[in-house]
Amino acid sequence: MNPQPGEIWLADLGLAAKTRPVVIVSRQDPDPPRSLVLYVPLTTQRRSSPYEVPLPQLPFLDRESVANVQGLGSLPSVRLERKIGRVSAGIMERLKDALAFALDLQRASG
Repeated sequence: MNPQPGEIWLADLGLAAKTRPVVIVSRQDPDPPRSLVLYVPLTTQRRSSPYEVPLPQLPFLDRESVANVQGLGSLPSVRLERKIGRVSAGIMERLKDALAFALDLQRASG
């Protein structure tokens, strides 16, 4: 299994014995030193903050959702259960901007 940036997976986050949708934000690395992926969880609880990236209505999700970058985490790739879709390149750029904001990092434009 080699999850790619921008893919949305159902993942076992160890919460109440159910899977949750997450978007993979790990960089593309053909030879990572560990079998971990970085993810941002999706939620339907919108708070309209700069830590959230609104998502368009996606056909594989039953409700409108946001990516909550404050929930940034890592997990072993074996806890990814199945890929259900992906976000657009534009949404990934907005996710990167939100992560840079959350982590107080400068982003090079372009």
